[in-house]
Amino acid sequence: MSTHLSVNVNKVAVLRNSRGGREPDVLAAALACLEAGAQGITVHPRPDRRHIVAEDLPPLAALVRRFGVELNIEGNPFAPPRPGYPGLLALCEQVRPAQVTLVPDSDGQLTSDHGFTFDGDNAALASQVAAFKALGCRLSLFVDAGVAGLEKAAALGADRIEIYTGPFAEAFAAGDAASELALCADTARRARVAGLGVNAGHDLSQANLGAFLAQVPGVLEVSIGHALIGEALYDGLDATVRAYLAIAAGADPA
Repeated sequence: MSTHLSVNVNKVAVLRNSRGGREPDVLAAALACLEAGAQGITVHPRPDRRHIVAEDLPPLAALVRRFGVELNIEGNPFAPPRPGYPGLLALCEQVRPAQVTLVPDSDGQLTSDHGFTFDGDNAALASQVAAFKALGCRLSLFVDAGVAGLEKAAALGADRIEIYTGPFAEAFAAGDAASELALCADTARRARVAGLGVNAGHDLSQANLGAFLAQVPGVLEVSIGHALIGEALYDGLDATVRAYLAIAAGADPA
C-alpha cells in the first residue's frame, strides 16, 4: 500500500484572508484535491486566524466524510482560547477529525519548526493526548528527526509520530541529504519498534519526496501544503495532486 497524501490547504486560506471575502474558496480547493485522489485534507487553525479559521472546519469535515477520507487537524493543544479561536480541543470536539497532530508551536511562529521532546515531565502532554483520544481521534505527535524517547511517546498514548522534514528538505536542496535521510530513517525504525505509526511533513515537494520515501521505511502518510499549492499555481491542483500520488506509489510522475 502506498503512502497516503494529505493535502494541507492552509495556503489557500492565506490567499483568501489577504483580500477578505471567500476567494479563493478553501472548500473548492479541497474538493479538487479529493477528486484528484488525495487521501486526506490537513489544516492547522492558528489562534491568530491567519489562514484556516474555525468557521472553515465544519464544511471541510463534511466534505472529507463524503469522500470517505481523513481530516487531519494540527495545532498546539496548550494554546489558550481567545476570541475567534476556542482552542484546539474545542475545535476537534466540534468536527471529530480522524487524526489530530499535536505541534508545540508558539503563537508567533511563521510555521512549525520543531517537535516535542520526551526527556522531561510529560504529564501535561499525557493529559492532552488522553483528551483528544477520548474524542476517537488518532493521535500523532510532531517530532524532530533523531528525537530520543519514542517509547515514552507511545506510553503517553500516541498512535503515530510525524517526522519534521524541514531539515531534510533544506539539506536536499543543498545537494547533501544523506545524513538527514539517515536520521529520518532511524527515527522511523525506532518509532515502529515502539509501536508507533510514522507520518512525515514540512517542505516536502515533488523534487524531494521520492528520495525521502525511498530511504525512510514505513511512512504511512505525508502532509504537504506549501510546495504543493505553489506548484499548482503552474500546473493546476488536479495535475499536481496526481503527480504527488504517483511519487507516493513509487511510479514516475511523468
